[in-house]
Amino acid sequence: MFVHLHNHTEYSLLDGAIKIDRLPRLAAEMEMPAVAITDHGNLFGAIKFYQAAERAGIKPIIGSEVYIAPESRLKKSKDLTIPEASFHLTILATDLEGYHNLVRLVSIGYLEGFYYRPRIDREVLSQHARGLIGLSGCAKGEIPYWIMKGEQDRARDCLASYIEILGKDNFYIELMRLGLEDEEYLIDQLVSLSREFDVPIVATNDCHYPTSSDTFAHEVLLCIQTKKRLTDKDRMRFNTTQVYFKSPKEMAQLF
Repeated sequence: MFVHLHNHTEYSLLDGAIKIDRLPRLAAEMEMPAVAITDHGNLFGAIKFYQAAERAGIKPIIGSEVYIAPESRLKKSKDLTIPEASFHLTILATDLEGYHNLVRLVSIGYLEGFYYRPRIDREVLSQHARGLIGLSGCAKGEIPYWIMKGEQDRARDCLASYIEILGKDNFYIELMRLGLEDEEYLIDQLVSLSREFDVPIVATNDCHYPTSSDTFAHEVLLCIQTKKRLTDKDRMRFNTTQVYFKSPKEMAQLF
């Protein structure tokens, strides 16, 4: 049985194109028992999503793809050795305590860690970790980042730190097969880390729009976000057309 655990709704502002009401209905149509919401750095749609999931008879999983500062959330400048201002980390609440902790983390990101984006760090994550499950994230996650930089030891250290904070049973290596460059190498390395640290694997699809026919509409949305035209050669674009809400059969074929 497959459940989508990484989904971006309209509340991943000018990036996600799945309507809140439609997300649980998509899951129901595909006979999934549950579905998660993981918007970028916020919980803006959490209540509407919960209500929509109840109407659809689907178990709602509240989460967020949070932004993690490379060092302290209070450091508001880039380190030349770590050019990224933040990394992605998928966090899911397992119970009411986890939801409250996720609310606190998102709030701290805006009130204390905001630098380009609302960021948290390992310090506050460790203080509010109960009831939370972490997934290693997309290619912009910290572990994938160090793997692709050839820094395997830093990737190991990163994984070890998340296991220490969240617990070995509460952290998962997240695999995506989206047709991106060097993706198979990344998957192989992530699987190796999973075996080395004896942590489980979960497959996700970084869903940004409902169906494969919505790819063009999503490109338009990205143009609005970046104030570009579709004809601009240097406009922001996804290097894949696969980030839609795939059926369990499609996901099984990928893995």
